[in-house]
Amino acid sequence: MGERRRVEDGDEPHRGPAAGPGSSTPDESAAADGHSHDFRHLEPLLAEFADTPNDERRQSLRDRLVVGFLPLAQTVARRFSRRGVPVEDLVQVASIGLIKAIDRYDIAQSRVGFPGYAVPTMRGEIQRYFRDHTWAMRVPRRLKELSVSVHRATADLSVELGRAPRPSELAARIAVPVDDVLEALQASHEAYGNPSLDQQLSYGEPHSSSTLEVMGQVDLNLVNVEDRDTLAAMLADLPDRDRTVLVLRFFEDLTQTQIAQQVGLSQMHVSRVLTRTLDRLHARALER
Repeated sequence: MGERRRVEDGDEPHRGPAAGPGSSTPDESAAADGHSHDFRHLEPLLAEFADTPNDERRQSLRDRLVVGFLPLAQTVARRFSRRGVPVEDLVQVASIGLIKAIDRYDIAQSRVGFPGYAVPTMRGEIQRYFRDHTWAMRVPRRLKELSVSVHRATADLSVELGRAPRPSELAARIAVPVDDVLEALQASHEAYGNPSLDQQLSYGEPHSSSTLEVMGQVDLNLVNVEDRDTLAAMLADLPDRDRTVLVLRFFEDLTQTQIAQQVGLSQMHVSRVLTRTLDRLHARALER
């Protein structure tokens, strides 16, 4: 299983083991990935690239090879297109794998054509991208790698069984305990992907709302934060009696008569204190 992971990740050259009955060779797999694209015209360019020293000419040849094999990278990327990452981003990641494959490919040593060598490398680059960069929460690497295996097994078994596979069937396919499969499924459900708040809830409609537009509500207290901070600073500068009268009136909602009884003043005096204090605060606010 470890050897299989290395090959899929592109860490080791794909040596093309002998195919058994009903299996496909690397060249056949690459042909399936590349559809109708014919890359045989690029073989002389690969040979020239291998014989060219590391200079400007070699860089130019690499650029031509990348452009020539780009349809192969695009096809590999599209196979991962339903996992919440834009295809354009996946093509960029696959292109990195393509460049690595071009640099590492040894015509003399390889038993398969370049597409058969490059496809596993590009797949591995994309799988590492999913493992390392698309998790919204921090998840142990063991679970990330297991989630990739579970996802792959789910796709294969869904085709074979004609239905969604059970956790026990997934566990049997990848040879791990059922509890590990359940843990990987839960981790990928809760921590994998981070949808944008600007994502449209429905497509094809003229006035579709985004998640942000229907999520939560406006907190009116936030609107008043700056005013509250300004008022707190100005209240701190008031004389104690004036501040007490203001707080009792506007924060504790007492009447002028009730305030007069608490502070030992007449109702008329309380009214004058309120008027004078409010005028003072208004003037200070305009200055600020």
